[in-house]
Amino acid sequence: MKKVIYPLLSLSLIPLFSIAQETKLTADDLFAKARKVAFDSKDYPQAIQLSKQALLQAPDYTDINIFLARIYTWSDKIDSARAIFTELDRKNTTDEDFFLAYASLEYWNDQADRAIAITDKGLSIHPQSQDLLLLKGKISYSNDHYETAEKAIHSLLAINPKNTEARALAKNIEEYTAKNAIGLTYNFVHFDKQFDHNWHIIGLSYKRATPIGSVIFRTNYANKFAENGVQFEMEAYPRLSNIFYLYVGAGYSNNVGIFAKYRTGLSLYANLPNSFEGEIGYRQLYFSDNIWMYTASVGKYYQNLWFNLRTYLTPGEKNISQSYTGTVRYYTKGANDYFGFNAGTGLSPEENRNNLLDNASYKLKTFKVGAEYNFSVKQSNLFSISGTYYNQEFRPKEKGNQLDIILGYIRKF
Repeated sequence: MKKVIYPLLSLSLIPLFSIAQETKLTADDLFAKARKVAFDSKDYPQAIQLSKQALLQAPDYTDINIFLARIYTWSDKIDSARAIFTELDRKNTTDEDFFLAYASLEYWNDQADRAIAITDKGLSIHPQSQDLLLLKGKISYSNDHYETAEKAIHSLLAINPKNTEARALAKNIEEYTAKNAIGLTYNFVHFDKQFDHNWHIIGLSYKRATPIGSVIFRTNYANKFAENGVQFEMEAYPRLSNIFYLYVGAGYSNNVGIFAKYRTGLSLYANLPNSFEGEIGYRQLYFSDNIWMYTASVGKYYQNLWFNLRTYLTPGEKNISQSYTGTVRYYTKGANDYFGFNAGTGLSPEENRNNLLDNASYKLKTFKVGAEYNFSVKQSNLFSISGTYYNQEFRPKEKGNQLDIILGYIRKF
């Protein structure tokens, strides 16, 4: 009989031993276990249970309360999360993570004004918080408060110019901040063999920011082949969502050969996760016949660097002509302060020498390398200088050199 009773007694005591062992765990131990199951296994119910056990031992443990509220948020238990945050706020909690978690909850639940009020309160205590500044920039940008977003992101980049997310967001915000901008560019082009005369191109532009995106009107004057020509262009960047926006462009000139008679373009841009961006679209030029080019690009922000690879593909009767350009920018301050370097092959429809496409010279070999420097003065005055060297096969097995220098100035107001 004893042989039967003792094993049964042992089995009945196992749960008691387990409970006793569990009660020996400290609040810190339980908190560590809760974090592990939440992050490694995504087992939020278990993480909630462990957090509650920890709070039975240490009800005023701020980090556990914040973590439990986060888990409730991720589990879509908004009322439970908000109740914890409200109680922490009543106790005048000053932890940076509290403001970040609480503001994120309100932002994700379409309470932008409340979220901004929480980030502002947090920033009054932690003015150098990169996470709070970035969150304020995101909230303001998504609710079309572009000036507020720009100020938050500029403050963040002044603290840490290598913040990748802030660098990517700064570029998007910059399109909407200044209501108006006037620009002037001068492009000097020198050929050593291909043409006898230098080219001169002057562009005057006006940019207007609208609630759905910016619109640009541009007039270009060119002296090419010792002849003059004028082109009129309009471009727009309508915003479709926080992720997608468009480029739409059109141009007209009555001076065919110096410019295309008509040009159009359309691209869909996407702001992708991990600070990537992508584009796909087309460009069309009409001289005496249409030239259709299809373009795609991918870009990536990393700290204060931006990498971009772009291609243009032009279908022909026998083959597909290809153009590739790689660009690297090193940002020194804001969205308009950087050094840039590029290298590539082929001709691009975006270049001021795109009228050479009319002679099908884009099918010949072309190599280019260039550099640029952009800087701002008081954020309202933008200056740029760039130079590009081309080595182009303008006739079969005959190459020439070309040098482009572009000076630019933009006044935002």
